Amino acid sequence: MNLPQRYQIQLNCALAMCLSGAFFAFLTPVFLAAAQTAQGSAAVVSPDVPPRTWVESAAANELSIIKDDGKVPLRYRVHKIDSKEDITREVIETRDGTVARLIERNGQKLTTAEDAAERERLNDILASPADFVRHHKRDDATRVDSLQLVSQMPYAMIFTYAPGQPQLHGVPGRQIVIDFIPDKNYKTQETLDDLLTGIQGRMWIDAQSHRMVRVEGLVGEAVNFGWGILGKINKGGTIVLEQANATGDRWVYSRLDTHLTMRVVVKTVAMNNKMTAWDFRPLPKPVSVQEAVHTLLDMPVPLR
Repeated sequence: MNLPQRYQIQLNCALAMCLSGAFFAFLTPVFLAAAQTAQGSAAVVSPDVPPRTWVESAAANELSIIKDDGKVPLRYRVHKIDSKEDITREVIETRDGTVARLIERNGQKLTTAEDAAERERLNDILASPADFVRHHKRDDATRVDSLQLVSQMPYAMIFTYAPGQPQLHGVPGRQIVIDFIPDKNYKTQETLDDLLTGIQGRMWIDAQSHRMVRVEGLVGEAVNFGWGILGKINKGGTIVLEQANATGDRWVYSRLDTHLTMRVVVKTVAMNNKMTAWDFRPLPKPVSVQEAVHTLLDMPVPLR
């Protein structure tokens, strides 16, 4: 993978997880704007508990999501929209990465030809599972970057309790609502940490579980990546990240809405991506790539 491609992946994935951990949570940056909040009774926070304490606890929980060891694998659906496609997939988590089957394109059922191509792709994985595992090894680099960003978030920002503690509509339980801005005195530990120097936002933390529920982020100041040599994220970009309790103690990213403009080396890239995940179903035990592929191939998919 060449350098520009690798850093595009880091900007999209690591940035989002980062903001989720305490930021945007990975991202994912703030407009103190338009959170769908309730206007009812405000949550009460103790002034004796610094907001950073909540962020540190949420970040620790976020690290557990990133480090997830697959003991509670899930099956779910994902809808993704970007500049190239609008697709819905059925996803199964395995010990070696997620396996997915395309089930809709542009909000429509697949044609017979499209489904045949998807079945061929899945059968190719069965024929060469080692290629699939090598392909997903790049996830390890993204995971390392995300861990770095999330671990630094509590120290790179100044946190304050949001006035009135506006609560989210349709989310059970009380949330602790915290605003954050970059700490100008923060000294970056690694080049990747530069991503934290221009992002401000608001986060909602579940008061009972100390889990991040939603993060809204805004790129308040242009962010140089690698001292501006590798690229720059332009001012004004936004990210919204939401998480949901899938089962037990297992929390997952359920929504990511990214609108960023950046320069990667010499190329300007617009990143307008939307991801929604739902219908989370825990599997009875971890599965292999081959088992997941067979399950997906056996799944009935309505066609046009």
